[in-house]
Amino acid sequence: MSAHADVAVAKPDSVAVHGTSGHEQRGIDTTLMGMLLFIASEVMFFAALFGAYFNVKATAAVWPPEGTDFITPVPIPLIATIILVSSSFVMQWGVWQIRKGNRTAMNRAIAVTLLLGVIFLSLQAFDYYNLVTNENFGINSGVYGTLFYTMTGFHGAHVLGGVIGLTVILTRGMQGQFSSKHYMAVEAVSAYWHFVDIVWVALFAVIYLLK
Repeated sequence: MSAHADVAVAKPDSVAVHGTSGHEQRGIDTTLMGMLLFIASEVMFFAALFGAYFNVKATAAVWPPEGTDFITPVPIPLIATIILVSSSFVMQWGVWQIRKGNRTAMNRAIAVTLLLGVIFLSLQAFDYYNLVTNENFGINSGVYGTLFYTMTGFHGAHVLGGVIGLTVILTRGMQGQFSSKHYMAVEAVSAYWHFVDIVWVALFAVIYLLK
């Protein structure tokens, strides 16, 4: 009778531990929710930048203003765009792998994504250098230059933030901290990376293609 009572008491404790281990979560994870809320605030920030761009463009008699050439997307911006879009697919593949418990594949995917992000930033820096030195087009080149460098510069800063986040996730992944049960931090960084990717596609279309 005593043994049966002990088992009966132990069972609820076992269930309680299982429930607090994170294996049976209900609702959205707080880490992912925090990232989604942060992304929502950044959406409004970039929406304001796009709004300023379209407002100035709509009130200008000629766009770009007289004396300023339209920035072409070939070759560096186009190459950078392809690289960033590709990195988003690689990142998502990594998320799918950790959901299956394949941490090694996830680490490789994040490492490739990180490398592509660094290449994107390097190409952006080189494009800035080329525009300033060879095209004499800087942030002081009228309202067109100010908007161009402000919008692409802020996006570059967000990509840098994503690169830092990817570095942290890769370091943790190499230490074996993620599994098919615990990977919400990977999901959160992935959501942010997709966000900067989508913003860049919109920037590319508006700045380089929409005359």
